[in-house]
Amino acid sequence: MSTKPYNAHETKKSQIRTMFDRIAPDYDRLNHLLSLNVDRLWRRHVVQIVRRKSPETLLDAATGTGDLAIDLARGIPDVRIRATDLSEQMLEVARKKVAARKLDGRIELAVEDAEHLSLADGSVDAITVAFGVRNFENPEAGLHEFFRVLKPGGQLVVLELSRPCNRLFRKLFECYFHKLLPRIGGFVSHDRRAYEYLPASVNTFPRPERFRAMMEQAGFRNCQIRSQSFGIAQIYIGETS
Repeated sequence: MSTKPYNAHETKKSQIRTMFDRIAPDYDRLNHLLSLNVDRLWRRHVVQIVRRKSPETLLDAATGTGDLAIDLARGIPDVRIRATDLSEQMLEVARKKVAARKLDGRIELAVEDAEHLSLADGSVDAITVAFGVRNFENPEAGLHEFFRVLKPGGQLVVLELSRPCNRLFRKLFECYFHKLLPRIGGFVSHDRRAYEYLPASVNTFPRPERFRAMMEQAGFRNCQIRSQSFGIAQIYIGETS
């Protein structure tokens, strides 16, 4: 949980902001390339889960370049989305994508720390986070904030990478993840440390059952785990009372 991209003497939060500001121009291209576009499928599953609740207001925390926020806006009629991130450069990419799709009337983008949200208590129907919680300095604080700003009967849906359970598949996956991915990511983005941080952050993130327990400790109920692509990713779902 304490893994950092760069200097061990700086806070993780400041380093995460710096890292994503640096790799923002190449982030989308690398993200889809390195995941073989499977990340698009995982986001579609998140949209399907959230759509069943028909939320009117939604927070997409750690939105990055806005892919999930855009998918949610397209897949859920009339939902209004506040999409936030620590990185201004990632949000700048998101703004261009949102405007190009004429969704700027429904998606509001803002720089914000997910562990210290400016939203009022009980103010949104749903919260989504895709590939962001492992970058939090204090995931427990983030989960408590999510619980605070959700309305009664609200829903949290977290999409996060994980380590596959099958030994053979895990070995193949980790060979790619730890050896090939940093080389490709570093070559394209000119920031190899960022793409060495990615597999390290997945390895140190809590195992699925532990993260579900953290959600329950934050107050969420009916918590579920849905494994994606042989355990490469997990979708975590929790509700407020």
